[in-house]
Amino acid sequence: MAENRKILAAVGVGTALTAAAYALTDRILRSAVDRDAQLMTEVNRKDGENPYARFDEPGERLRNTPHETVEITAHDGVKLTGHWFEAENPRRIILAAHGWRASWYRDFGYSYPFLKSESCSILYIEQRGQGASGGRYMGFGLLERFDIPDWLNWITERCGSELPVYLAGISMGATTVLMASGLDLPSCVRGIIADCGFTSPAAIWRHVARKEMHIPYLMTGLFSGPVCRRILGVSPSSYSTVDAMKKNRVPVLFVHGQDDSFVPVSMTRENYDACKAPKEIMIVPGAIHGMSYAVAKERYEEKEKQFWKKYD
Repeated sequence: MAENRKILAAVGVGTALTAAAYALTDRILRSAVDRDAQLMTEVNRKDGENPYARFDEPGERLRNTPHETVEITAHDGVKLTGHWFEAENPRRIILAAHGWRASWYRDFGYSYPFLKSESCSILYIEQRGQGASGGRYMGFGLLERFDIPDWLNWITERCGSELPVYLAGISMGATTVLMASGLDLPSCVRGIIADCGFTSPAAIWRHVARKEMHIPYLMTGLFSGPVCRRILGVSPSSYSTVDAMKKNRVPVLFVHGQDDSFVPVSMTRENYDACKAPKEIMIVPGAIHGMSYAVAKERYEEKEKQFWKKYD
C-alpha cells in the first residue's frame, strides 16, 4: 500500500509539473503571437534607458506625411493595411515590412528621407495581427510570408511590372520577406534587404526564453509545437528562413548589428551561409537590435545604393 501511495504521489507531481509547463508555454507563446497579450519581456533596455526614443520624432513625421492608405484582402480573407508613398518619377519600388510588435512608421521613419531622395516609391505594410491590419495572431513569418505575394499583386496591378521591386524588412519583417523568397515571386522582384532577421520561430523563441526571460527552454520546448499548432495552426518548426534560403534565387543584402542581444548576429550569418542566391552581408559594430541604420547611416545608404545599382 505504501509503495502504491508513493507511485500515485509521483504520478500526481508529474502531472502537475506537466500541466504547469504546458500553461507556461501557452502564456509565453501568447505573449509572442497574440496581439492583445501582455508582454513578458523588454528588448534591449537596461536601467530604464530606451535607445529607441530617437525613432519617435522621425516616426511621427512619416506617419503624418501625406500618403495613400490602402487595404487588400489576403489569400485567407484577412484584411491587410498598407501605406503607399508614390515617387513622382520612380526608379524602383520598395515593399517594407516592420518588426514584431512594432509599427511601419517607427521602424522606417528614420530611413524614409533617404528612400524619398532616391526616387523610391514605397509600400509600408502593416503585418497581420498588428496595427490596422486584421488577424488576431502574429506568425513570426510562418503566416506573414504568404501575404507578400498578395501585396506584390497589388503593386503590379497599380504600377505594372516594369519597375524593379525590392523587399525590405526589419527583425520579424526581415524574416517575413526572407521566408517569402521561398515562394513563387514575380520576376520584377530584384532583391531583398533583410535587417536583423532570425532563422526560425522555434530558434528565436528558444533564444528569448533563455536570454531575455531566463526560463530553461526544456521546461517549455516540449510543448511549443502542440501549443503553436493549436493557436496558429502550424508548427514552429514547419518552416524556417534557412529553408527558404536554400530555395531562394533572389539576391539578398543581409544586415545585422554586432551588439544585437535580441536576435543574435549568428542567425543572420546562418541565413547568409544557407542562401543560394547572390548575397552580401553587412555587420554593424556597436548596433543593437534594429539600430544598424541609425548607427551607420552613411555606410548603410551607400550599401543600398550599390545593391540597387547592381540589380535594378
